[in-house]
Amino acid sequence: MTTASRLVLARRRRGLTVTRLAQLTGLTARRLSDFENGRAHPSPPSLTAIAEALEFPEPFFSAEEVADLPAESVSFRAVSKMTASQRDTALSGGRLARLLQDWIAARFRLPAPDLPSLTSFSRWDEGEQVPQPGEAGGEDCSAERAAELVRARWGLGVTPIPNVVHLLEAHGVRVFSLSRDCPEVDAFSFWDRGVPFVLLSTEKAAERARFDAAHELGHLVLHGEEQIPHGPQAEAEAHRFAAALLMPMADVLAHVPRNPSTNWILQAKRRWKVAAMALAHRLRELNLTTEWQYRTHCVELSRLGYRKAEPQSRLARETSQVLGKVFAALRTEGTRLADVAADLHLRPVDLNDLIFGLVVTAQEGEGRSRRPESRPQLSVVR
Repeated sequence: MTTASRLVLARRRRGLTVTRLAQLTGLTARRLSDFENGRAHPSPPSLTAIAEALEFPEPFFSAEEVADLPAESVSFRAVSKMTASQRDTALSGGRLARLLQDWIAARFRLPAPDLPSLTSFSRWDEGEQVPQPGEAGGEDCSAERAAELVRARWGLGVTPIPNVVHLLEAHGVRVFSLSRDCPEVDAFSFWDRGVPFVLLSTEKAAERARFDAAHELGHLVLHGEEQIPHGPQAEAEAHRFAAALLMPMADVLAHVPRNPSTNWILQAKRRWKVAAMALAHRLRELNLTTEWQYRTHCVELSRLGYRKAEPQSRLARETSQVLGKVFAALRTEGTRLADVAADLHLRPVDLNDLIFGLVVTAQEGEGRSRRPESRPQLSVVR
């Protein structure tokens, strides 16, 4: 017997339509639809054809149900620019991340979620009313204050954050990587049974990936589990939160000169480990530059190649510390990546896609290994 939801998950994970899968397997689209709707079950030869076309182990299709991850429960940036296939591929990655998270949580003690939720507060402090997200003035005021609240609660002061991914994980956020099969998706986040998840692209510049991680934290804090984090206003709130978290107002004011130049931005961005465009925008929203100065900075930065990239950046890409510790501990016990993948009925390459490529894997046909850029060395508490 096959599990219908897993057939759908595997097909969407590969970005295929039913019609295209029918072409690859020699089955009819109607027959495949019957399998996915649970009206029929594939014969052993048909299941083998499906598994080979989708590159999933056959046991994957007969394991337990996988809970759905509705698109409306996920915060996607620029969702209007995504195709349905791109969205479904990313959501399928999120569902697989939940499976891996459950496997790890059953064997390791992980940090408990510790995220303040602005939706549960009507006041910032005694006697001061703070607009909530969605209210008049809420976008700027609430997001800026939320970042201050998170910094205060987590004891960060106003100094730059060394590693955003490690910070999120230390406070209970489960961070996984997005497959390279969906490069159009920068990042997304969601809550699952009280546990916050963030999935990040590994294809972006390190500075921009840090901002994406902070942006998703903004969604988790500002919108919580009870709000639908969609639309331009929610995105603007999360964007303002990320800017305030990474570039605290007090620290920016302490370092910015009068009439900062584009060259100063290119030097100063290293302090906060942010993209040049993000720093230019932060100066403008804090009224430290005029609109004309901001536009001039944007033009000059674009001419230098900073609109979509960070030329000559030496900042290392951030990866998961928790996942690194987990798989380091597993290695000491003799458990390989392939063993974990077998437990989850996945290919090792698909599992490695979720964990920032932290584990050494063999390159097909080359007879040598691919090694990650860095590997955390800390141990896991069992």
